[in-house]
Amino acid sequence: MYTDKQEYSFSTCWNIKRHTTGQGMIEEIKSLGFKQVELNYNVTEEMLQTIEPMIERGEIGVSSVHNTFPHVADPDYGTDSVLLGFDDEPRRKRAIELLLRSAEYAHRYGAKAVVVHPGEVPFEYNIDEALKKIYHDQGPDSPAYQSLWQEMLEKREDGSAHYLSRIQESLEEVCDLSEQRGYGVNFGIETRSRCYQMPTLHEAGTIIGQMKGAPLGLWYDIGHGMMMDRMGLYDNVRQANALIDHVVGVHIHETVGLADHWCPYIHSKDMTFFDSFLDIIDRSPVKVYELKAACTPEEIDESHGIITARIAERHAARQRG
Repeated sequence: MYTDKQEYSFSTCWNIKRHTTGQGMIEEIKSLGFKQVELNYNVTEEMLQTIEPMIERGEIGVSSVHNTFPHVADPDYGTDSVLLGFDDEPRRKRAIELLLRSAEYAHRYGAKAVVVHPGEVPFEYNIDEALKKIYHDQGPDSPAYQSLWQEMLEKREDGSAHYLSRIQESLEEVCDLSEQRGYGVNFGIETRSRCYQMPTLHEAGTIIGQMKGAPLGLWYDIGHGMMMDRMGLYDNVRQANALIDHVVGVHIHETVGLADHWCPYIHSKDMTFFDSFLDIIDRSPVKVYELKAACTPEEIDESHGIITARIAERHAARQRG
């Protein structure tokens, strides 16, 4: 029997590919000691037919849903697209409608937040994949990496102001309509795992600063932030902790090399670095483990035990001091 995970939640991304029914998927997550789940963007309407009765009976809580929710097969509105930054107005409006649909489901299930991938600076090809290959084969200090990185950075910086403006315009519409409809959920713009995707922590801070008073904040994905720091996009630890007051939710996992969604402390064997994120986890209103299928129940439980013990030690030290 695994420990009661209390206020911590767990994303269905861990086991969705192993299950054909929503009920089986949720039961497996409950067996780990979780009382809440984050329903991710691959959850289908068919799966919800067996999940919704569990929610109604109080067998499971929903902390958050991940846009676009339920699953949308159209790649234009998948998690890796321009989404809220579309210049094409009908497509942008459709992206707004789908995000509001996610918020309506979140409201219906009593969730606190919707996780949002806002968009990206579009490239003709997946330059992030090319950069990661060079990173693995030759290292980030290699001339090949540095040359391609500069090329990516220049194009990203050329386009970022335009797409940031489109994204903010869309988020303003979404927040206004969500509040009018009484959904009462926060929208968390998530730190991403590809270098051309938005937002960086600086971009997130800009949007949040310009939308003061809106139900909007940072959804801080720890592993993605670690990855972008290693690739050279931003100073993850410093900038994330500077935004701690604006975090509405967190995805808990760590990146080993450039591979994400591993159990903190367990898979990296680094017993100190992840401590940099404990204050953010502690303060975050929604705390969600977002782990890959390769993580075992024993590893998940051990990782959670380390995180919660270290946060408790910090509380005790502050009370003493």
